[in-house]
Amino acid sequence: MSDSLSKAQPGRNVVVVGTQWGDEGKGKLVDWLTETARGVVRFQGGHNAGHTLVINGVKTALHLIPSGIMRPGVKCYIGNGVVLSVTKLLEEIAGLEKAGVEVRSRLRISEACPLILPFHAAIDVARELAKEKAGNAKIGTTGRGIGPAYEDKIARRALRVQDLKHPERFAAKLRELLDLHNHALTSYLGSQDMTWEGPMAGFMQGGAIQFQPVFDQAMEQAKVILPMVADVSRELNEAHKAGVNLLFEGAQGTLLDIDHGTYPFVTSSNCVAGNASAGAGVGPGMLHYILGITKAYCTRVGGGPFPTELDWEKEGTAGYHMSTVGAEKGVTTGRSRRCGWFDAALLKRSAQVNGLSGLCITKLDVLDGLPELQLCVGYQLDGETIDILPMGADEIARCVPIYESIPGWSESSVGVTEYAKLPVNAQKYLQRIEEVTGVPVHVVSTSPDRDHTILLHNPYAA
Repeated sequence: MSDSLSKAQPGRNVVVVGTQWGDEGKGKLVDWLTETARGVVRFQGGHNAGHTLVINGVKTALHLIPSGIMRPGVKCYIGNGVVLSVTKLLEEIAGLEKAGVEVRSRLRISEACPLILPFHAAIDVARELAKEKAGNAKIGTTGRGIGPAYEDKIARRALRVQDLKHPERFAAKLRELLDLHNHALTSYLGSQDMTWEGPMAGFMQGGAIQFQPVFDQAMEQAKVILPMVADVSRELNEAHKAGVNLLFEGAQGTLLDIDHGTYPFVTSSNCVAGNASAGAGVGPGMLHYILGITKAYCTRVGGGPFPTELDWEKEGTAGYHMSTVGAEKGVTTGRSRRCGWFDAALLKRSAQVNGLSGLCITKLDVLDGLPELQLCVGYQLDGETIDILPMGADEIARCVPIYESIPGWSESSVGVTEYAKLPVNAQKYLQRIEEVTGVPVHVVSTSPDRDHTILLHNPYAA
């Protein structure tokens, strides 16, 4: 060990997680916190995640590469917990490079990442179409192959990034996977009777994915990404020992977690803070502060229960105000987000399973102009009063919200950067959220712009 390394003070590390159903504004906060962090890590999910950053008025959407890439000199890591579409990664790299952002020298990809291949997306889409045809409720997946890729991982048959180094091994495993998945596509899901368009059509014949185009594409892509492949676990541990502050960037939100979310209307990975350890290859003791990102109201994309949902399509309603003023469209899919009142009982569940150190409230400015707000503090469930979100979709669907009415404010909070300058009723709203959830508000975001942020406690301060 070098003298400089042995004398270094270990870095301080922060985990950023969404506390609702995703789309809470994590990307902006990750980007903003990288003023202090010098490494940013994705540890779960795939390109079903979407982070929108607005920097100097320019909007940038990221799906795989950590948001820290927008900061010069910050290293970005894709951990082993991420399922990786190399096609989408290369598209994202090309877009960033076109905008003048240096990516390749700063991006490190775990060789243990499972790969998302064309048959995963085909299975994903075919399943949703089959559910719809049968009259069953769709999960509302993005159709990008995330779930099927995680299935292969758990079944111990996934092709991983490291397999790209060995073409013969890759080919043999690919043939086995195609035998399995093409049988499911044609014999069970009826893919031969479905219409396949766009890039997927180039891999399909008679409803089955063909070996050669998948293999050829993978081998060409390997030439580009293998120089960025690394032992991410080792690099993160060495950086920490050398005094580098790291930031672990969650995707989706706690209520989409495969274990703790509104199952089965969830994603296919663990979105909670504890998975930063397993999904990046670091010990739990390296996770020092957990920041929960929380909208000042609630939104959800896709199917599943949503206790505080409002009529967000009717003009003149609070839900319509949230939807339009908040520009509530999914970054990844473009689907409209369902909108509703803030659910403090839901947030209690998120605080419990994540061990939150503090909250960042985003989109507070969207509530400007609403004369009265409703804050959900619990539910009526089968004749019983409860103060925390139950487990599982069936019980949650039967929850009737219990609301407190809170006065709104007419003054603008857009761009405010000092807490004392917020409208008085906005301050009271934040204080009530703290009281009901038991979690302190440490950061407030008052617009999508990086600089429009109120810092009450720095997560990187001990």
